[in-house]
Amino acid sequence: MVHDGDGGRYLATWHFVVSKDPDTQAINWGMYRMMVFDEKTMVGPVLPFSDMGKMFYGKYVPRNEPMPFAAVLSADPISSLAACAPSPIPEDQLAGMLRGEPVELVKCETCDLYVPAHSEIIIEGEVIPNVMIEEAPFGEYTGYRTSPREKRTVYRVKTITYRNDPIMMVSNMGVPTDEGQLLRSFSLGLEMHKLLESQGIPITGVYMLPESTHHLVVVGVKPAYTGIASQIANLIFGSKLSPWFHMVVVVDEKTDIYSKDEVIHALSTKCHPVRGIHKYDNQVGTPLNPYASPAERRMSQGAKVLFDCLFPLDWPASDLPLKVAFSTNYPQHIQEKVLSNWENYGYGQ
Repeated sequence: MVHDGDGGRYLATWHFVVSKDPDTQAINWGMYRMMVFDEKTMVGPVLPFSDMGKMFYGKYVPRNEPMPFAAVLSADPISSLAACAPSPIPEDQLAGMLRGEPVELVKCETCDLYVPAHSEIIIEGEVIPNVMIEEAPFGEYTGYRTSPREKRTVYRVKTITYRNDPIMMVSNMGVPTDEGQLLRSFSLGLEMHKLLESQGIPITGVYMLPESTHHLVVVGVKPAYTGIASQIANLIFGSKLSPWFHMVVVVDEKTDIYSKDEVIHALSTKCHPVRGIHKYDNQVGTPLNPYASPAERRMSQGAKVLFDCLFPLDWPASDLPLKVAFSTNYPQHIQEKVLSNWENYGYGQ
């Protein structure tokens, strides 16, 4: 057991599953947890909005065809990182770019999928359409055991290959922060940064706090026009990654989005408790959201919220509250004198 109280023996928790689109031949690497059912069967959630879920439920299931898979356990760290990160290019290519050299791949024993050659364990088989087995609960990245025990996707194992004395990596997920929250925080944040920039939004940065289990997205922006915070939220909540986060905080370019102190200060003082909070109901979610009701978890239904921490553009300059801080309320020569003598005053850096 990875955690005491899990719904079964979870063999695959820090791994990735290789699958292929039957029409385009596009390859996907993705991390989808797997619980052992018996010596030839595993089971786990393959959510329809995931890349593998789109392949399986969109193409294999309608044709009633099993989908070949290869579960890669204990690959090199860069390949695992690439499998978790949203990427516009195939994950094996992304891993090669991050490594600075191609990932050496070898063909599987039972199908035409390719896997990293230096992995510790490879489990090959087929994902079976129209067959479901009960799975869960499991202590997840949210820091809670929330996913209800439901019938989920079945993996039928054909063969297992491994190195001598293999090492099996495990992610013991729980209350922040751990490797999963850190990895997803910066990889999802980079994807949101690219999305907003591609739409010409004058953002100054995007940060997903790992402590929020990457559910809270902080966006810095130059407030160039009215409604820009809502536009940002609509783009984020309308993206393919939106099931994985449900809170967006929009602050101005003068707020350091990487400083929790500054973000909390902006949220507490610049977001109007009524006009600044925008709720989005009946949105896509996941079975892992602790805030969701049991019915919402079963339907992967969620809700979203925007916290607009921008002062309205139609406020006269004379009405704008002035921030009282060392960096804004003291002459430059005073700031320089204090900072240059900071350690002499007995304070640390």
